[in-house]
Amino acid sequence: MELSLSDKADKPSGAFEGYLAAFGTVIIWAAFLVISRLGGKTALTGWDIAALRLGVGSVLLLPFSWRMGWGVWRDLKLWVLALSGGAVFLVLIYSGLKLAPAAHGGILMPGMQPFLVTILAWPILKTRPPRQRLVALLPIALGVICVAMPTLTGLQPDSSTLIGDGLILAASSIWALYSVLAKKWSYDAWILTRFLALASGLIYLPLYLLFLPKGIDQVSFGMLALQGLYQGIGPTILAMLFFLRSVSLLGAERTGALISLVPIIAGLVAVPLLDEPLSGWLVVGLVLVSIGAILAARPIRV
Repeated sequence: MELSLSDKADKPSGAFEGYLAAFGTVIIWAAFLVISRLGGKTALTGWDIAALRLGVGSVLLLPFSWRMGWGVWRDLKLWVLALSGGAVFLVLIYSGLKLAPAAHGGILMPGMQPFLVTILAWPILKTRPPRQRLVALLPIALGVICVAMPTLTGLQPDSSTLIGDGLILAASSIWALYSVLAKKWSYDAWILTRFLALASGLIYLPLYLLFLPKGIDQVSFGMLALQGLYQGIGPTILAMLFFLRSVSLLGAERTGALISLVPIIAGLVAVPLLDEPLSGWLVVGLVLVSIGAILAARPIRV
């Protein structure tokens, strides 16, 4: 699969493939938020889960990476993408999900993507957002405000949740930058997927083993296997390929809008699996973000 600079989304077949890729990304990322939050409720730290993901992903991708060529490893742009979309993003999102509920993660990470991608794409890609997309961002903004209301009004006094929300929002900003740069630099999706996992693992794993705090010896083997296998295969390989394919065919802005459908799926699944109740504010926030995502993802009328 190759990222193309051509606007394949104008062709029905290209658009259909792009939407399928985006849908696959949505499903994997919704499960990613729930499973990450499940790990965060144990003794595992954000550092641990990031290490499990990069370790398993690197091992699985290594046999397919021998022929990438040394020129790939000398490409500074690839290193920027690997560190932003890899190690930095992972530590932030996993640390945030240890403190904040999965529904918060769904709204503040994928839910904020249309905002952040639109803001970044304007100066980086020189693409001025159409009025339809700007209007669609309004319900997303209101949805994010709804998430913050319990904390802002004192209904939720736990300050650790607010810290977790801040970490997730920082992770969302990093991912938006990654997606826009991936579109601008237009790398082959398979090369970028492999390089992101391997380069991030090469830098992060030695630091983790030598210096970073660990809780990995305090959880069951089953939890370690779940986190390692799912994180290493689902988000690291499959979702990355789907996401980059969708960006190639639909564009960073429309893909970011579709990814905003993750919150409602993750929020609803978290209720029975994680025993995380949906407050009135969260329900309204999920609905508003999802409406905005649907509006922003619609084809632009000329």
